[in-house]
Amino acid sequence: MACTCVVGLQWGDEAKGKIVDLLTAEHDYVVRYNGGANAGHTVVWGPRIFKFSLLPTGILHERVHAVIGNGVVVYPPRFREEVEQLRAAGVSAGDNLIVSDHAHVIFPYHMEEGRLSEEENGSALGTTGRGIGPCYQDKVGRVCGIRVGDLLDETTLRDRLNAIVPRKNRILQALATNGSTVRFFEAETLAAEYRGYGEYLRPYVTDTTHLLHRALQGNKRLLFEAAQGSLLDVDHGTYPYVTSSNSSPAGIWSGSGVPARRLDRVIGVIKAYTTRVGRGPFPTELNDSIGERIRRTGREYGTVTGRPRRVGWLDAVAGRYTALITGADEIAVTLLDVLSGLPELSICTGYQVEESGRKVPIDYPSDPKRFARCRPIFERLPGWTENVSNARRLADLPAAARRYLDRISELVQKSVTFVSVGADREQTIRS
Repeated sequence: MACTCVVGLQWGDEAKGKIVDLLTAEHDYVVRYNGGANAGHTVVWGPRIFKFSLLPTGILHERVHAVIGNGVVVYPPRFREEVEQLRAAGVSAGDNLIVSDHAHVIFPYHMEEGRLSEEENGSALGTTGRGIGPCYQDKVGRVCGIRVGDLLDETTLRDRLNAIVPRKNRILQALATNGSTVRFFEAETLAAEYRGYGEYLRPYVTDTTHLLHRALQGNKRLLFEAAQGSLLDVDHGTYPYVTSSNSSPAGIWSGSGVPARRLDRVIGVIKAYTTRVGRGPFPTELNDSIGERIRRTGREYGTVTGRPRRVGWLDAVAGRYTALITGADEIAVTLLDVLSGLPELSICTGYQVEESGRKVPIDYPSDPKRFARCRPIFERLPGWTENVSNARRLADLPAAARRYLDRISELVQKSVTFVSVGADREQTIRS
């Protein structure tokens, strides 16, 4: 298949990086098309563990081109840090790493703007604080956006920052409430710093839209790697508790220049339970010892922020919704091993809300206020005590684990084609 997309069906952190890593060898290009350094991917590569937040997971395969598309927002210090991490590990990031000249650039004032906005609103959204939202705001606002290509021209960069920085300082001053300390910026200082980043980026920068279309004309295979999860999609997620980009396959066309009709296969990744970072409704959340046990066993702490993730039972209603909006052809179930040892499991098969004194069943709601009022309808299933980490075929799994996977497939209405039973690449069942 020419074009495949791996996309999360929950609120991110579904272990998409592992599935991308497994599929990368079957493709010629791996393309990040949305998000920025707020998206953490952990890949176990032999004895080494790599944590990426900006570079595509496919960068570990030297034969494959790893592309940061125009829909990504790039923080140059993080880009350099991840490239140097690879070099220190003996992994080349030479000709196979490519960055779009149209990708927008995150500056320190974006982080300051995000911090002050969160303080002003009482951390209403619980963002990662990486400046992602303010950078996307500047992109669509058109007045203050700076793209990677601008870093390569000293005069353009200086002129842009001389116009933007005074405006940003006024905005930062206006956002400072209740005596907040404000960090202000100097255009010339930023121009000198980011000119240096531009020189570091220069060998990697090109027009990736034309590059990808030439690849398709040459019958190359493209693998699109989504950041975050579809429930965080700015248009289709639990707005306003979402990210600032299209984290569903909807972002491929705008974020890479490759039309959606070129997509042949969509693999939706769903964790065997549910997690969420930051605020927002979470009907199946577990605030008890079971939730804490799953968090500890699954090491559910943010790759980027280190924050403990909220944990809950699998929400099949939300999974069915995101499978629909993403056009998922199949699903990969990850972290199944984390549930081993629990005597009983629960899956949310429906929601209900109380209206006019009676409980009313509803489907996945578009209104976040109504979603926050939803109470889950659970179906109980038996758990298993066996260690499943050595399973390499579905037949190797305990009967209760196979029944759990079958029920997920039935409820989400998609076939399960991958099952992850551990962090290593080999700990994967392909059916």
